[in-house]
Amino acid sequence: MALDKVKKVVIWVVVAFIAYAIFTSPTRSADIVHSIWQILSDGAGSVGTFFDRILGR
Repeated sequence: MALDKVKKVVIWVVVAFIAYAIFTSPTRSADIVHSIWQILSDGAGSVGTFFDRILGR
């Protein structure tokens, strides 16, 4: 029961921090989101290339 309360508090603190970061520096926040998206899309492409090469395509 206490762990659930701690989890809720931590989630709210993280959400509040993200909201603060977005409102105080929207351009930098957008750059960070863009960088994260680029990393994820590059990773997905690399996994696809890996399996293509394993299958000999």
